[in-house]
Amino acid sequence: MIQLLTPTHWKDYELIDCGDFEKLERFGDLILIRPEPQAVWDKALPESEWQKRHHIKFKGRSATAGDWVKKSPKTPDRWHIEYKNPEAAIKFRLGLTSFKHVGIFPEQAVNWDYISSNIKKFKTPNPKVLNLFAYTGGASLIANAAGAETTHVDSIKQVVTWANENQEISGLNNIRWVVEDALKFVKRELKRGKKYNGIILDPPAYGHGPNGEKWKLEDHIKEMMRDVVQLLDPEEHFLILNTYSLGFSSVIIENLVKSAYPQVQNFETGELYLQATAGPKLPLGVFGKFCKIKA
Repeated sequence: MIQLLTPTHWKDYELIDCGDFEKLERFGDLILIRPEPQAVWDKALPESEWQKRHHIKFKGRSATAGDWVKKSPKTPDRWHIEYKNPEAAIKFRLGLTSFKHVGIFPEQAVNWDYISSNIKKFKTPNPKVLNLFAYTGGASLIANAAGAETTHVDSIKQVVTWANENQEISGLNNIRWVVEDALKFVKRELKRGKKYNGIILDPPAYGHGPNGEKWKLEDHIKEMMRDVVQLLDPEEHFLILNTYSLGFSSVIIENLVKSAYPQVQNFETGELYLQATAGPKLPLGVFGKFCKIKA
């Protein structure tokens, strides 16, 4: 069955409205307007409401970069928010980057809940979790906070530094930080005979490793899936594959997972979205996930 899932535990984040290729979002006490290419419908709220409510707006200079325009010079460039579910609590340092991002993808809270709940169910002591294409570490933080030995892999050193800062403000420690091409790292772990109880993949459509390695989702995801499933502990595990590529459907994800891992149990697939307070649903990627818990 294909599911539609949206986060339910956010207090420090709210999608207020979306439409006309923009979204109006609250992160903690600050309200931002950012571009959103998938919001092809009309805004639910009048433009005057958007202009009255927001504190900061992103204005693009090119297809890949832009500037933040603040209503008040006192508005901070950096601030903190918290995410809390029944199993764990984590904190993030947010910041205004030139790429319209602020350091978090709020819809991923659905996957964070899946991670922490499975870790708490595991019979394996000190379960090991691998987070690939790990960005600023939301999945790494929640896994660590739930009790897992966590390895965080991303190819961009500055992003890993940001994730480490999130670890510190969350009061966590001992996450293993790795700056490396994800596919190369997985192949090395296979040679070492390593096993993980949890694996999270959140690959971009396009990317580059620290030494110029090229990543293209449709070219490399099949190889990656065939490799990572060999790293799963056969007795107890979970795996999450999340993609943002507009060309990927949940059926493609299902075929990828079942082709790479025919013995899959408890498989789920679907679409992540954010529910705007004003009414619209904003689609933000497709997922496939499965788990096996010892009896």
